[in-house]
Amino acid sequence: MDAEEFRKHGKEMIDFIADHVEGIRQQPIVPNVKPGFLITKLPSRAPTEPESIEKITNDVEQLIIPGMTNWQHPNFHAYFPAGNSYPSILGELMESALGCIGFSWAAAPSCTELEIVVMDWLGKAIGLPEDFLHCSGKGGGVLQGSASESVLVSMLAARHRAFKTHRLSSSTRLVAYCSMLAHSCVEKAASLCNVRLRQLEPDADFGLSGETLRQAIEKDIHDNLIPFFVCATLGTTSICSFDNLPSISDALSSLKGMSETPLNIWLHVDSAYAGNAFICPEFQHLLLDGIEEVDSLEFNANKWLLTNFDCGCMWVRDRLHLEDCLSVDPLYLKHDHQHLTADFRNWGIPLSRRFRSLKLWFVIRRFGLTGLQKHIREQVRLAKKFTKLLQKDTRFEQIGKTRMGLVSFKLKGENELSERLLGVINNSGQLFMVPAKVKHNYVIRFCVCSTSTTNSDIERAWNVISYHADHVLADEIIEMTLCPGELSPADLATNSFLFPCKDNSQGDEHEAVPDLIRSRSTVGQPFRRPFRRYSTSELSHRLLYRSISSAARLQSLTPTSNTPHKTTQLRLDTILNALKKERPF
Repeated sequence: MDAEEFRKHGKEMIDFIADHVEGIRQQPIVPNVKPGFLITKLPSRAPTEPESIEKITNDVEQLIIPGMTNWQHPNFHAYFPAGNSYPSILGELMESALGCIGFSWAAAPSCTELEIVVMDWLGKAIGLPEDFLHCSGKGGGVLQGSASESVLVSMLAARHRAFKTHRLSSSTRLVAYCSMLAHSCVEKAASLCNVRLRQLEPDADFGLSGETLRQAIEKDIHDNLIPFFVCATLGTTSICSFDNLPSISDALSSLKGMSETPLNIWLHVDSAYAGNAFICPEFQHLLLDGIEEVDSLEFNANKWLLTNFDCGCMWVRDRLHLEDCLSVDPLYLKHDHQHLTADFRNWGIPLSRRFRSLKLWFVIRRFGLTGLQKHIREQVRLAKKFTKLLQKDTRFEQIGKTRMGLVSFKLKGENELSERLLGVINNSGQLFMVPAKVKHNYVIRFCVCSTSTTNSDIERAWNVISYHADHVLADEIIEMTLCPGELSPADLATNSFLFPCKDNSQGDEHEAVPDLIRSRSTVGQPFRRPFRRYSTSELSHRLLYRSISSAARLQSLTPTSNTPHKTTQLRLDTILNALKKERPF
C-alpha cells in the first residue's frame, strides 16, 4: 500500500468509524452468537496472496461487527465504562503512525517527556500532594496497561522493600491486606508475589475500617508474621463503596512503632473507576482525606476520562522504590542521559511501552478539564436519576449508596428472584447488566457507561426493569400459590390452575388477585418462600403490572365458582395475556 492508497482508504475508514459510532443505537447491545461463530467463517490458514482493503473492510462489516458486544451503546450498563471519544481515536491513530517503542528516554524522547507532563497535569488536577509529581524530583506518575498491573507493580515494590527492611530470604511470612470487596486483581497479585492475603470484612457502609485493619495486623504481628502491604479501594467494583481511607491511614501511622523493626507498610489506593472523578473538586476529599500514609495510587483514564483502553494512570510517592525493584540495565539499554530523566521501563513490568500519553494529551487538550468534569458530573446525575426511580418502587432495595455512576440493587426476597430478573432482562436484549455478590446478596449492577445515554434512556431502562420484575414476581406468586394436590387431568390439559382466594360471593372480583397471597394458608399448603416483605397493597397495585389490579382489568379474569376450599380457578394464560397488553417501553 502506497501513500495515495493509504489516503484513500484512510478517509473511507474514518467515514466507516464515524458511521458506526453515530449509528450505535441501531446495533444490538449484545450479539446473538455462540462460541465458534467466527472461527468457522474464517479460513484455517493465512492467505498466501495479498487481499484488497475493500475485501478486508467488507469482512469487518459482515463478520466482525455482528460479533461485537457494543460497550458504547446507550443501553449498555454492565461492568464500568470503556472510555472512547473522537479525540482519543485520533490520538491512537497518530500513535500508530509514529510507531515508536518508548522504553527509555533515548528510545523515544517525546514519548517519555509527554508522559511526564501529562501525568503531572492529571496529578495536579486531582489535587495530589507535590511528592507524587515529577516536578518534585521524588515521585511521579506513569502510564500502565491497567489498574491490575498497577496493583501488581506496587505490591512487587512493597515486597522488595520488605525484603530489604527485614532481611528476608523468603516471602512466606509476608502478609497483604484488603477488603473482601476489593477487586480480584489484588488476590491475583498476592498469588504472583507468593505472599499471604487477608481479605477483611467490610463495615456497615461496605468499606474497610481502620479498626478492622489494625486488629488483623496486630494479630499477625503476634503470630510472628510481617504485614507489608495494604490495598485500600475507593470505589469497589460491586457497589462503588469506599474504604475508610482516613481511619486506615491513622491505623497504619499508629502501628509503625509496634515491632523492633519498623513495619513501614505500603499503602496502595486502587481507584480504577472512581478515581477519575477526583478531577471534580467536590469528590477530591474522598482521596485527600487520609492521603498522608499513601505510597501509591491509580485509576484507569480509559474507564471514565473519554480515553481508549489501555491507559492506566499510576502515581508513586517515592519512585526509587519502583526503580530499585524493577530496574534491569543491560548495556544495550544504557544511554548517556539515564540519570537525568525517567526511563519508564524501570517503573513497570514490560520493557516495550506504547506512546499512551499521546491520546490522553489529545483528550485533555480537546475537552479541557471543564469538559471532562462536565462529562463525569452528567453521568453521576443520570445515576442519581435512576436511583430516585428505584427508591420509589418498594419491591426493590438498593445495596450501598449512589456516589458515582453505579447503582447496585436487588429485588426484595431471595437471591434467586434477582438472578432470574437479570437473566430475563439480558436475554431480552433491551439492556445489558452484570451481577455481583455483596455480603451474601446477589445484586444487579446498573452503571451509566455510554456518553450517548440520556434522561429518556434512563427512564426507559427503569421501565424495562420494572416490567420484567412484574413478570418475575408474577411467575413466583403463581408458582407459590399453586395447589398441586387439587389439579385434575382436565386442569392440566387446559393450562388452568387453582389459586386460593377470598370467597367472592359478594362479587368483589377486584379482591381476587391480592387475596391469592393473603388466604394461601386456608388451603393448608404453606408457602415455600415467605412473602411478608410485600404488603397486600403493594401486591394489588404492582404485582400483575400496575393497573391490572383495577376492577376493569380484573373483570377479564373470569373465575369459576364451586371449587374446593373456596379457591378460584384462574387460567394462567389469561393472566399472562393481561400482563402483555401494555409495555411501558
